[in-house]
Amino acid sequence: MKNICIILTLVLVLFLNACNTKQSKPEPHKVSTIESPYLGQKPPSLTPKPFAPGMVTTRNWEYSGVFSPDMREFYFLRQVEGAKEQEFVVFKNEGNTWNEAVISSRQGQPFVAPDGKTMHLGRRYMERNVTNEWSEVKSLDTPFEGLPIMRLTASLKGTYFFDEFKQDFTGDIRYSRLINGAYEEPKLLSKNINTGKSFHPFIAPDESYLIFDSTREGGYGDSDIYISFRQQDDSWSNPINLGDKINTKAWEASASVTPDGKYLFFNRIVGSKEDGNVDIFWVDAKIIETIISK
Repeated sequence: MKNICIILTLVLVLFLNACNTKQSKPEPHKVSTIESPYLGQKPPSLTPKPFAPGMVTTRNWEYSGVFSPDMREFYFLRQVEGAKEQEFVVFKNEGNTWNEAVISSRQGQPFVAPDGKTMHLGRRYMERNVTNEWSEVKSLDTPFEGLPIMRLTASLKGTYFFDEFKQDFTGDIRYSRLINGAYEEPKLLSKNINTGKSFHPFIAPDESYLIFDSTREGGYGDSDIYISFRQQDDSWSNPINLGDKINTKAWEASASVTPDGKYLFFNRIVGSKEDGNVDIFWVDAKIIETIISK
């Protein structure tokens, strides 16, 4: 009888330990408990503001912020003080909570295609798999092999618009259409776009306009952000400078419009060109209407 009691006691102890172990399983780490869109930020007016101060925009270097088409993922590049490499970072809205994670070291400048199935990283890319995760990083093949691409964006038709960095620190913007399931040989845009240094194109999903940055005569100082509109004959209008609220004497670059069409995101050097910090800014996209209506 005594042995039976001892055995029953041991079984009870083991059962209680198992229960306690299950209850003490740690919860997933949550960086943020913000439950509203745009990482809980108050939307800006027609005056640009740093995006998500303390979360995204900090004293560190942050660059190239883009949302996924469903607006539930925000990707950007970051370099923290003292780090040798830049980080590829994401905030995901999971269960109405925005959680931060470092994906990897920098793989290229991120842009999520309008269908949400491809993450472009310059000349590299990742694809969504059946579990909604990103695949390993792949490289574009023919006809893009060997091209020094910094930023590549895509339209709903699958047309690529991308820059080509050159050794003399000038750049050109090219495009390549998807025809019968294959990409054509990249073609240069017209000279009114490729004047000076033209980089970091963003093509509208319907290809109605193109935003890019360029250093050219008549600008405000360093690189400025411009917009060009597709004409009825498929040519591109003369680029329009986005004005002194967006552009300053500093470097502004890598602009894009959020997938919902509401906000313009771009980058600016804050401080001196030599010692300044790159930050992510956002502004109401209606500022484009105010500029082109003048």
